[in-house]
Formats: sequence, structure tokens, C-alpha cells
Amino acid sequence: QVQLVESGGGLVQAGGSLRLSCAASGSIRSPNIMAWYRQAPGKQRELVASINGGHPNYADSVKGRFTISRDNAKNTMYLQMNSLKFEDTARYYCTAVLVVSGSTYWGQGTQVTVSS
Repeated sequence: QVQLVESGGGLVQAGGSLRLSCAASGSIRSPNIMAWYRQAPGKQRELVASINGGHPNYADSVKGRFTISRDNAKNTMYLQMNSLKFEDTARYYCTAVLVVSGSTYWGQGTQVTVSS
């Protein structure tokens, strides 16, 4: 089993920055895909960014503003969010996919609120 715990969310003014962290624990020895999703009230959950084999991918809405990264030694994934906009307001979720088992794990989410 893998446990994911997000942190770093909060309230920030438009134009500001936040860095989200996702700490992974448990059995996560095999290669894995990790990603950040977000869900705003009344909206569908959407993929924000993912990282697979060291290669990042971003939603068009956050490209150039967000950066996804991993610290393998700490089993932690990050999402650096710059130039935040009001429309970035959402609950952000960390996910991990273990490629061998095909199992997907989710964190509890962390709230990001951007004031205009």
C-alpha cells in the first residue's frame, strides 16, 4: 500500500506563488507515474501535471506557470505554482500509479485559494 499526503496549500493573492508537496510512503519501490489533479467546486476533476520517467507534462492552462518535480531521495513530488490566477482555485490532489500492479493511489488533497 502507498500513502500520499499533500501539503502546501493555502490562500494567496493573484500573481503570487505556492509550492505544493506530496509525500509518499509505504511500498513504492517500483517505477511509477505521479501526477497532480485539481477540482474546483461544481467542476470536473482535471489533470494539471504529470511526471513519468522524468518527463513532465502540463495542462495548457498551467503551462509556463507550473513546474512539476520529484525528489526521489525524499519520496516527495512537488508542484511549484507561479503567477497564480483566480481560476487556479481548487482542491489539488496527488496521485501515484504503480506500473507493475497498475494500482492508483490518491492523497486527501490540499486546498488552494487564489484571491483576485
